Amino acid sequence: MTSAAPRRVLAVIPARGGSKGVPAKNLAEVGGVPLVTRAVRACLAAPTVTDVVVSTDSPAIAGTARAAGAAVVPRPAALSGDTASSESALLHALDAFEELHDTEVHVLLLVQCTSPFLEPADVEAVAAAVATGAADSALTVAPFHGFLWRREDTPEGFGHGVNHDRATRPRRQDRPLDLLETGAAYAMDVPGFRTARHRFFGRTLPVPTDPARVLEIDDPHDLARARALAPLLDPPHPTPLPAPSAPCVPTEGHRS
Repeated sequence: MTSAAPRRVLAVIPARGGSKGVPAKNLAEVGGVPLVTRAVRACLAAPTVTDVVVSTDSPAIAGTARAAGAAVVPRPAALSGDTASSESALLHALDAFEELHDTEVHVLLLVQCTSPFLEPADVEAVAAAVATGAADSALTVAPFHGFLWRREDTPEGFGHGVNHDRATRPRRQDRPLDLLETGAAYAMDVPGFRTARHRFFGRTLPVPTDPARVLEIDDPHDLARARALAPLLDPPHPTPLPAPSAPCVPTEGHRS
């Protein structure tokens, strides 16, 4: 009996050239390694991931991505502005990849450059959850035990409790465990994603990660923190970069 063909799992790393908070953010180095390279390495080291592409409008980012071992999907200007959604870039990259390789992708990943301490095990966990059918969509989360407050939209700006009654202060072990979306990695069943056109649908599985490694780079202060933490969180001997053999993915003529 012929065994079924393996499922194709495509990791897409969106990496625009423009950034208001941190200029050329996706090429900024943490631990001596560009952020886009760190994301590519994490994806390549996840066993369930079969292909890795970087979606970008920047020639400099494209060159760095290829050197790290990823293929590149040139992103059109219409999908490169500040208001363009990650989902639109994902759909564009998915269509381009499937047309180039004349193949069907079964599981799609969104992996963010802005999470510099993402582990290959985290990428693998969300990818495997969907690839095995355990979930329709998955995301990395970190346990959160804090009390959330929100300012009221009034001139005084008084606050109210969001996840708690301010008159009751239960001990940490007596409170329900909340989960913080890390923004690092997401996985989606492709047919479900094409229908929903959003990363959360069906049975969504939160995959716990190490809260000490959760950091999103949105401004220069975040970048400075990441650089200070890199010597503590990075492995002492990073995996060498693979040979730059991945082709550029053309974008003309793919499905809408």
